[in-house]
Amino acid sequence: MIYYKTKEEIELLRASCLLVCKAHELVASMLKPGVTGNQIDKAAEELIRDHGAKPGFKGYRGFPATLCISPNEGVVHGIPTDVEFKEGDIVSVDCGTYMNEFYGDSAFTYALEGASEEELELLSVTNESLYKGIDQAIAGKRIGDIGYAVQQYAEKVHGYGVVRELVGHGVGKNLHESPEVPNYGSRGRGALLKEGLVIAIEPMVNMGTKAVRQSDDGWTIITRDKKPSAHFEHTVAVGKEKADILSNHDGIIEVIKNNPHLMEISLKR
Repeated sequence: MIYYKTKEEIELLRASCLLVCKAHELVASMLKPGVTGNQIDKAAEELIRDHGAKPGFKGYRGFPATLCISPNEGVVHGIPTDVEFKEGDIVSVDCGTYMNEFYGDSAFTYALEGASEEELELLSVTNESLYKGIDQAIAGKRIGDIGYAVQQYAEKVHGYGVVRELVGHGVGKNLHESPEVPNYGSRGRGALLKEGLVIAIEPMVNMGTKAVRQSDDGWTIITRDKKPSAHFEHTVAVGKEKADILSNHDGIIEVIKNNPHLMEISLKR
């Protein structure tokens, strides 16, 4: 069952998504060598609760934390730890909130000073592929058009591996709603996109092959070849002429510019 949102509900979803991005801005201000995943997770939870919201991930299907933190070969669903980040790490952070009965969801991958040019290119291409997908989130298109755009850019043009086992999803009063939004597919296939549909588009792109496996912790997904992976995500509302992006990475980008421990990457707005 696909649930279409009213304009009022979309504004509530936007508020939840913007709070997610506030948490990301805090994370971006804290990230540096020597900081741990548990430290940024605690800070993000405090910020979310201070705004009258709840962490969207904590307790979801038993997940133990506010943030999914997946460094380097981590793809998604990484559990925060006391391991210190080090120079050259790339760190994928996914965050969700629950406020006014609606969820927010957005992810960003950060590059600590010392990351390689090849890793920065992976982040740039993954982010660009997100916007290629968003460009297709308009009424009259189909889900397959989104996946095709992501896959074509990341896999066909740049030769990276697009993860198949994990996909985007509808967002609303539940964190994961129908329809699924794969990052691969065929044009003109899948569910018809209509105004009022709110979806999370979230390319997960590997520097090497598309193959992944689950870690022993039962949560963290990593690349089989141990090569780096990147993950960017926006929650968007399907529009008549263009998608309405409910999350906003602009503030994150500004914080990164002012954090000497993080590296800027080529990012489409």
